[in-house]
Amino acid sequence: MDIKQIQELIRFVSKSGVNEVAIEQQDFKITIKTNQVQTIVNATVPQVQQAPVAAVAAPQAQPVAQPVAAAAEDTSNYITIKSPMIGTFYRSSSPDKPLFVNVGDEIKAGTVVCIIEAMKLFNEIESEVSGRIVKILVDNASPVEYDQPLFLVEPV
Repeated sequence: MDIKQIQELIRFVSKSGVNEVAIEQQDFKITIKTNQVQTIVNATVPQVQQAPVAAVAAPQAQPVAQPVAAAAEDTSNYITIKSPMIGTFYRSSSPDKPLFVNVGDEIKAGTVVCIIEAMKLFNEIESEVSGRIVKILVDNASPVEYDQPLFLVEPV
């Protein structure tokens, strides 16, 4: 199975609504899982909380919604650097090396901001914008999805 077939399979699984697909051939095995199960679990949790005490659940929902709206307003003037691929996010080239960028650092277009490891290949991710790093949205050595926000940058 080549990379194009794998990419087509990933697209098919994401569009079909299937939660997991596993294919096993002679010298090859692949398992693709979607995040749809997590969405269902998150939707179930509020229903359980609301069922025992409906009066308590309503006031809790209002304060939670307000900070989310405020956070969305605060980030509207920032540029988001997103992941161009699926892989593992690293803030430095190795554990004993310095971090590529920190909050408050000034960056220019072409500055390496992180590495994403995909299929044993370490891909340097360069900024396409100039500005100041305001927030790092992903923890070091954690998995990232395609188009997942990684950094918030305040344009200069």
